[in-house]
Amino acid sequence: MVTILDERPHAAGNCHTERDAETGVLVHVYGPHIFHTDDAGVWEYVNSFTTFKPYMNRVKSTAQGQVFSLPVNLHTINQFFGTTLRPDEARALITGKADKSLTDPQNFEEQALSMIGPELYEAFFKGYTQKQWGCEPTDLPASILKRLPLRFNYDDNYFFHKYQGMPESGYTPMVEAILDHPGITLRLNTRFERADAAGFGHVFYSGPLDGWYGCDLGRLGYRTLDFERFIAEGDYQGCAVMNYPGLDVPFTRITEHKHFSPWENHHGSVLYREFSRACEPGDIPYYPIRLAAEQELLTAYVARAQAESGVTFVGRLGTYRYLDMDVTIREAMTAAEMFLTATASNKPMPAFAVNPA
Repeated sequence: MVTILDERPHAAGNCHTERDAETGVLVHVYGPHIFHTDDAGVWEYVNSFTTFKPYMNRVKSTAQGQVFSLPVNLHTINQFFGTTLRPDEARALITGKADKSLTDPQNFEEQALSMIGPELYEAFFKGYTQKQWGCEPTDLPASILKRLPLRFNYDDNYFFHKYQGMPESGYTPMVEAILDHPGITLRLNTRFERADAAGFGHVFYSGPLDGWYGCDLGRLGYRTLDFERFIAEGDYQGCAVMNYPGLDVPFTRITEHKHFSPWENHHGSVLYREFSRACEPGDIPYYPIRLAAEQELLTAYVARAQAESGVTFVGRLGTYRYLDMDVTIREAMTAAEMFLTATASNKPMPAFAVNPA
């Protein structure tokens, strides 16, 4: 038997969706979640619990008095520089603007300058990064930018992945279907404390890793989000996500949620302005920062966790990593398989299915 405890009044965590009472729009309550993966097994798994509708994430950015297409692609380049370049010409232009002296970029800014040069970096990434992460781009690892594509064609699909879509009825019904099993008991509005572990044979803990220890070594750094909701008539911005990278605008983006379900029709529209800030005790942690100080603290907590028995740390919070939904699901499936194997062989289950350090 499996017992799932969730301190919130609903299932599905941060991917919780619900109908807005005023407009009927399906809202991603904790910010938008777009499902994308190359993992055929994960795609088959989620589709066994719900119907996924086709959806491609196409992001726009309001910068310098214009609206541009992201990720940076041939249209973005031609519009920004006032050119009509072919792919090979655009590639040569960006190569000429990139700082080739940065052969081994050590931070976000150096990575950006080595890829796209100063103009595009300052227009689309520098201010947005400062607002999103609350620090200078030079303090962030280069790996953050390496995930972002740069294209020399007119493809504005934000993700490369083979499988992309949205659950037709929202993520919460999908998660509820996963949990609808006679061997699973779901207890909502129930907070789990470390002392409660004694009442269970094994605990899969998806809360904050430092929280398991009462943050006695210090708090791992997270960014959290504040949402400013507003209602509009008709179509407010014509797209699901509009970024605002300039420092003259206090929020990072506006999301219009009816565009996440383009197969539905609603006259009213629900939108959210997103404001990023440092996560304080009692806030919902969204993004692990993983700067040098956090990495050192994480290593200390991981070492303690690996000496534990009867608990496995999972998910974005439990492993202090930025994880997309498909990776989280794959690692949960891996952890379940490892647990069954360990149980069958009468061996202890490790503290981490994937080492986060």
